[in-house]
Amino acid sequence: MSIAPIANQVAAVVNDPASVDVAIGSRFSARAFLPKPVERSVLEDVLALAGRAPSGTNTQPWNVYVLQGAKRDQLVAQACAAHDAMAANPALASEYGEAYDYYPEKWVSPFIDRRRECGFGLYNVLGIGKGDKARMHAQHQRNFQLFDAPVALMFTIDKVMGRGSLLDYGMFLQTLMVAARSRGLHTCPQAAWNNFAKIILPLVGAGDNEMLVCGMALGYADESALVNSYQTTRVSAADFTRWVD
Repeated sequence: MSIAPIANQVAAVVNDPASVDVAIGSRFSARAFLPKPVERSVLEDVLALAGRAPSGTNTQPWNVYVLQGAKRDQLVAQACAAHDAMAANPALASEYGEAYDYYPEKWVSPFIDRRRECGFGLYNVLGIGKGDKARMHAQHQRNFQLFDAPVALMFTIDKVMGRGSLLDYGMFLQTLMVAARSRGLHTCPQAAWNNFAKIILPLVGAGDNEMLVCGMALGYADESALVNSYQTTRVSAADFTRWVD
């Protein structure tokens, strides 16, 4: 099925708003996937819908690389080898820098508290104790195994674009993830890949003008996996909203 353009966007009616709510509300970062392949036609539809995301002056700054099969496996092998090498020799970390600061240089509350709650909560579900470096490394490496998802998505942006385009990119990614949910798929957006741009960009054939924004695992979530039972908390709308009268 291909995505047909909506002739009259103003008059279009959402007949099943509850399903839209479920698609948004059930999106989470899945960390275990089934080996079930995803049909290309489904991926094409999801990407077409994602392309409807808003962007400043309609610049549409996104570039997407889809890796499946042998290329996906090659990416996993190279990234896992680099990750293991860094664990054995931390000095190698200097070879794998991020193109932009995803996280703050200095953490403050409430953000550091939420980050810790997320990390501790996930590790508690998995039974990984504080200081268990071997299991921590193995769990972190699950990122670079794409949590066994059959599809890897790598997102780049032209280096000429400004910081505002990263805001556009966030809307694109969310639209993609919600579109995936409407087709029974799950995703895991991954900033963890940002350190391995020097591996990813040549592998996908990206130009010298491109910067890696993030990666994403996509597929059918393993409902039986313990890790997928973990749910992050959210502050209420009342906590982040100020009504200015």
